[in-house]
Amino acid sequence: MARAMFEYTKTVLKKVSFNSDLFCKELNKALKMLLPYEVDELLIWLENYTENKPELIGCLSTIK
Repeated sequence: MARAMFEYTKTVLKKVSFNSDLFCKELNKALKMLLPYEVDELLIWLENYTENKPELIGCLSTIK
């Protein structure tokens, strides 16, 4: 079940990536909900996903 939450989180983040405020809000919710090792995986995924989306990179600076 936990893996399902990780995949769901990625789906939600992809869907709200058009708006950086929503993206940051959903990212913060996900960080509270996911397990520590899933957060580490999510950070790796986020670095790759936001590579060509400079408007979303600001959200990453708040979690590192």
